[in-house]
Amino acid sequence: MTEKKLVEIVGAGNVSQKQATLDEYSGDMSFVPKVRPRCIVKPENTGQVQKIVEWANETLTPLVPVSSGSPHFRGDSIPSVGGAVIVDLSRMKRILRVDPVNRLAMVEPGVTYAKLQSELAKADLCAYTPLCPRGSKSIIGSMLEREPITMPAHHWDCTDPMLCAEIVFGTGDKLRGGEAAGPDTIEEQWEMGKTQMTPMGLGQFNEHRLISGAQGTIGIVTWSTLKCRRLSRLNRTFLTPSENIESLIDLSYKLLRIRLGDHCFILNGLNLACLLAETPDKIEKLRAALPSWVLITSFEGYGDLPEDKVSYQEADFLDIARSCKSEPKTTIAEVHAEDIAKVLSSSSSQPYWKLRFKGGCNDIFFLTTLDKTHQFIAEISALITSQKYPAENVGVYIQPVVQGTSCHCEFNLYSNPTKQDELEKTKWLVNEGSRILAKRGGFFSRPYGAWKDFAYTGSAETVILQKKLKQIFDPKGILNPGKLCF
Repeated sequence: MTEKKLVEIVGAGNVSQKQATLDEYSGDMSFVPKVRPRCIVKPENTGQVQKIVEWANETLTPLVPVSSGSPHFRGDSIPSVGGAVIVDLSRMKRILRVDPVNRLAMVEPGVTYAKLQSELAKADLCAYTPLCPRGSKSIIGSMLEREPITMPAHHWDCTDPMLCAEIVFGTGDKLRGGEAAGPDTIEEQWEMGKTQMTPMGLGQFNEHRLISGAQGTIGIVTWSTLKCRRLSRLNRTFLTPSENIESLIDLSYKLLRIRLGDHCFILNGLNLACLLAETPDKIEKLRAALPSWVLITSFEGYGDLPEDKVSYQEADFLDIARSCKSEPKTTIAEVHAEDIAKVLSSSSSQPYWKLRFKGGCNDIFFLTTLDKTHQFIAEISALITSQKYPAENVGVYIQPVVQGTSCHCEFNLYSNPTKQDELEKTKWLVNEGSRILAKRGGFFSRPYGAWKDFAYTGSAETVILQKKLKQIFDPKGILNPGKLCF
């Protein structure tokens, strides 16, 4: 058996062919068909990853890199073909460096948000995070998937907060991107004062853009640096309620235009209830007491004069809100601003917030602009009404990104995974709803699962370019084949 070579590389205890373990990796919460992998291999360092990739090239074995723990939601970690080997990077969990002066950290792919935040706090730092990530979520995995962070005024590029990275391409070649490029070792660069902060390399080439959003089809990241922020000494959070989303969009634009505030996003009542309550009964009760929409805005103080910073920003915010005829509050129903602040500063407790209401959740998300979100909401509302799907089972999350120049629009369809009729209806709504929203201008920049079928329609040049890149960096097509347009 060729698995003997994998045992030689990583050790017998780090190669598994147990049926129960293989079943765990064969499916997830998505509607991507289940495919059982051939085995699971867990490398410990970059050298082992390179040897695994070299073995895969020799044996033409597909590899599927996975860095986050379960539950998984998008189908990108499920093999598209039989005989694939899962490369589980969870053993690579070292925090290699924390640099408080330049506000960055260097981590391996097995490092989760829960682990990094506690370490960063010792250096008076905090990581930029997506909305309440699950405790098992890999930081590198999240950045590669371009999950939006909740602080749009701090968001300068679609790949933020990712900086430099070490990549093992499908050829087995290793490359350090941006400022981290050699010939000096990383330790020698530290001695010279380099910090692996600048992602642009030779000719301003950002190597990590090749792997961003690529679902592990181009290369495997073995470490990355990421931007961090100062740990807040003072936090002031506001909840702005509304029965129509248009007024909150107007207020959001005014804040984002002058980059006022820190956290800034919109949730409907159901998603806010799911974030804060932990059982279905409590979620139902809280959702009934909440308004249809809530804009969550925070002002965080740090540095020498944190009170002064928060004070003037709060005053400006309240003036702008009044001009939009909005009334920010610190308490709505049973929800207190302090509760929101705690949620935003930590990873999700068990169960993950998207699984608390019904036990299952399937998402539709894409990029658009804030002013068009109400049109997409109307489209989804009409679709679920036509199918007699309970509107009260649909969550909505609107996250401005890149300083408000665009936004992440997300619909969460909650269902009971043990009820086949619910799953079938949810599956149809996810697939049909995604196609409708794409036709209306929603940009599915992360084409998971069936989304690839329409995401590349009308983009022949993109397909040609991506196939050329695949041929260069993974000529034998061993890395997660079948996930994108190759």
